[in-house]
Amino acid sequence: MILVTGGTGFVGGHVVHALRAAEQEVRALVRDRRKGARLEAWGAALVEGDMTDPATIEAAVAGCDTVVHLVAVRQGREERFQRVMVDGTRDLLAAANAAGARRLVHMSALGTSEQTKDLVPYYRAKWETEQLVTASGIPSVIFRPSFIFGADGGILPTFVKLARLAPVTPIIGSGRQRIQPIWVDDVAAYFARAVDLDGATGRTFELGGPDLVSWNEFWERLKRARRSRRPSVHVPVRLMRLNALITERLPGDIPLTNDLLTMLEHGDNVVSDTSAVETFGLPLVPLDEQLRRAA
Repeated sequence: MILVTGGTGFVGGHVVHALRAAEQEVRALVRDRRKGARLEAWGAALVEGDMTDPATIEAAVAGCDTVVHLVAVRQGREERFQRVMVDGTRDLLAAANAAGARRLVHMSALGTSEQTKDLVPYYRAKWETEQLVTASGIPSVIFRPSFIFGADGGILPTFVKLARLAPVTPIIGSGRQRIQPIWVDDVAAYFARAVDLDGATGRTFELGGPDLVSWNEFWERLKRARRSRRPSVHVPVRLMRLNALITERLPGDIPLTNDLLTMLEHGDNVVSDTSAVETFGLPLVPLDEQLRRAA
């Protein structure tokens, strides 16, 4: 049995679907059973709980020999990152060890490193959870994906909506920083394969798609996919920060925050080695096809 945390999230739903398609037995930890209806329809068992409640984590992991850990938060106070991501991961690992789990596959993020851990709370939490996973004694695989694109969640639908509705295309800063977006189903395929691939054990893999582009080129490709001729305008980062000061105070999951701007300013978000491609040998969706599917 494989326990999946974060299964009702954007990436989590695709991971659960990929695991079930591979005929794996899946149990999903959910805060609200109603939000897990589609997971249940795919044949996954649901267990109610929360990453801030150790008792429910213990109940969820009981009888599972593999854990796929996807839970993360992207905005909020420092205490929220600590409580949900760091403390929650620590409790999950303790429960998994007690239950005799023999495998753990963990989602980190590209850009996470000892050098960036103090840049924003998100990177700090990702770095600390990586350290916890590595020290847990459970054979593990860590993935660090770049921007994850999909038609049903993540940041790409926001970009598509912006390209459709805005009179001009706003590009943050110079637009010269590079990214390497990966399609969500490709990420899910990596996770599904990692649960039983011996060659991946004990390793950390950076995940990116087959195309490396600047933000300027990304927006040109997106507009081409939408057959849009709207002009692009470069918006100074300081102006975007003023906007983020307002929007990040609004309820819900806001796509643009000051922390995200800090990460964007820091530099390129691209894969530094090809070990994931070499180890897993999975075919990856090209960027133009990603944009066509979402546009």
